Amino acid sequence: MLSPLPLLFYADSIQNGKHRKLYKYIGCIALLSFAVSSILYLTKVKDYIETLPVAQCILICVFILVFIHLCQYIRKYNHSRSDYFLLFGLFLVLVCIAIESVSVYFVATISGIFIGIGMIVLLLTNIARTIHRIQLIEQTRHQKELDIEKKENKKITLQMMQSLSTTIEAKDEYTRGHSRRVAQYASLVAKSLGWTDQEIENIKSCAYLHDIGKIGIPDQFLNKPGQLTEDEFSLIKQHTIIGQDILKDITIIPHLGEVTRSHREHYDGTGYPDGLKGNEIPIQARIIALCDSYDAMNSKRIYRDALSFEQIKKEIKKNAGTQFDPEITNIFLKLMDNGTLLNLEHESIPVHENTIDKFISDVVSTIKDQEETKNYDYLTGLPVRSVGQKYIASAMQKAEGCLVFLDMDNLKKINDVYGHKAGDRALKSLGKLLLDIPSDKITCRMGGDEFLLFLPKVNHEEAENILSNLIQQFKEIVQNDHEIQFASLSAGMLMTTKNDHFEDASSKTDKALYYVKQNGKNSYSFYNQIQYGNEFNNATDLKQIAKSLQNSGSYTGALNLEFREFTRHYEYIHQLMVRNHSCCYLVMVTMETVQDALPYIEEIEEALTHMGEAIHNNIRKVDVCTRYSAMQYLIILSHPAETQIPNIMSRIFMEYYKLQDSQHFTPSYEYISMKNEKPESI
Repeated sequence: MLSPLPLLFYADSIQNGKHRKLYKYIGCIALLSFAVSSILYLTKVKDYIETLPVAQCILICVFILVFIHLCQYIRKYNHSRSDYFLLFGLFLVLVCIAIESVSVYFVATISGIFIGIGMIVLLLTNIARTIHRIQLIEQTRHQKELDIEKKENKKITLQMMQSLSTTIEAKDEYTRGHSRRVAQYASLVAKSLGWTDQEIENIKSCAYLHDIGKIGIPDQFLNKPGQLTEDEFSLIKQHTIIGQDILKDITIIPHLGEVTRSHREHYDGTGYPDGLKGNEIPIQARIIALCDSYDAMNSKRIYRDALSFEQIKKEIKKNAGTQFDPEITNIFLKLMDNGTLLNLEHESIPVHENTIDKFISDVVSTIKDQEETKNYDYLTGLPVRSVGQKYIASAMQKAEGCLVFLDMDNLKKINDVYGHKAGDRALKSLGKLLLDIPSDKITCRMGGDEFLLFLPKVNHEEAENILSNLIQQFKEIVQNDHEIQFASLSAGMLMTTKNDHFEDASSKTDKALYYVKQNGKNSYSFYNQIQYGNEFNNATDLKQIAKSLQNSGSYTGALNLEFREFTRHYEYIHQLMVRNHSCCYLVMVTMETVQDALPYIEEIEEALTHMGEAIHNNIRKVDVCTRYSAMQYLIILSHPAETQIPNIMSRIFMEYYKLQDSQHFTPSYEYISMKNEKPESI
């Protein structure tokens, strides 16, 4: 009578209470049947045997119902073979109960034996099933632990590699955050292509690590402010191969190594390192290549400002099908047009990422500060060339100002005559003066006797005052030291804007310095500053030059090596003239600027070159010519008739006007006989 209760309880526990309400009602019916049978037995109305069929019907109904429910449960949830073993056990219990139900009417002494056997079978079956389930639970738990550990290892590995990538970028403020931004852009493109969440996460990881190979490239090439040489660019290109080699054993991110190697390939096959084209390039690499280029154009660099939105869009369109995949380009342009990329750029960095980036940046900055103490010139206390150029290039992008190329004149002569200790004293003095400039400045020693100085936020007049004071202070210092009294300063200057490139600006200041030194040193000049009329005292100059030549080149003014060679030719010609009782003439050609014209140095150089060609084409092989200064030539004419000199010069000037298009210069000449020294002016 009570057999349905353990069956119902057991079935309910297996099915996790799915039919608990129904089983409660049936259990109450079984209890009610037992209670009624007991009351009838106690009142001697009916015996238990007489009421037993009702209880047996209830038991049969319970067994059939439980059997059906368990079959449905096992079939629906696809359980293990232990559950089928449980059904077999329930079938055995049914057989035992059936035998018990029949035998109780014939042999009362064996009543309960078969029910007990059935319950024992059910118990053993349940024990076996429980043991099997415990094993499965333990296996599942162990697998979950392995999965969690694998996931944590993947997370830690990615964080370490991302931190390494962040560390590389932290060396340069202009590339900081580059990989993170590229990863965000790449995820947007992948999402637009309909990729799964896992695929999107994988391409983000690849983008984070695409430039990791730059760890193997020296900083002076990665952060060079000027244009790379062919050899330097070849070295930079190795970062893709280095990156793949670093990541070759990382298998937790699909396509990581090949994407790192191929993200510089071009769609038309002109990229590097393998010259892949079209679909030969992994699609992840094609996406990252475009996102990488976009961020580079959209970011400020040491050598230029960020490009405008329209400039970037135009550049991307122009390179679709050559550098970039056309399909990916169309998707990217749509993201640009609908503002998705712009919104992404203004998203705040997650706190944990920002904290990690800041920590790494602080560490790298500290290391750089310690390293850069080695990058200062011990003699002058100024930064060395590589460091100083980087600082100045960076400052030029932030503010307008004046770039100055300084040269200490006659340092070699001081070193040769008085030794390097004297030369070092002069360099130390100049270094201290540069450091003591009262206004904001960035300066460095370029090497030898050359220095570079940048004065931010100054106008033309302020820059000129600073240089004048610097030259005057240096002059006062060297005057008190007889060993270095010949030292002087020459400077080329250029007013710069934020759009100026460092390499171009430094080249112009170098040209300006060259012209200062051509004109006699110990002065300064702006790149496009040429004094009107040049105001040369030609007669006086010609007398002095004639006298110095007659003294066998003992002239100590602004004469260079070519001029000394010129003096040796003069000596030879002069001896011939003495022997032949004839004379030679010294002619000075001067290029004077036209009033209200302010030509650039390139125009001046072009005019002087054309004048040199005209002179060489119209004088005899026995005559001699040399460049005397930035605006003058000297010619020795051997025993001509004096009346022929105007004809010779006229031919020279006519050819010059044929060669020279610019009308900013007017040539003139003076000549003097090397006997009477009385100059004639034309």
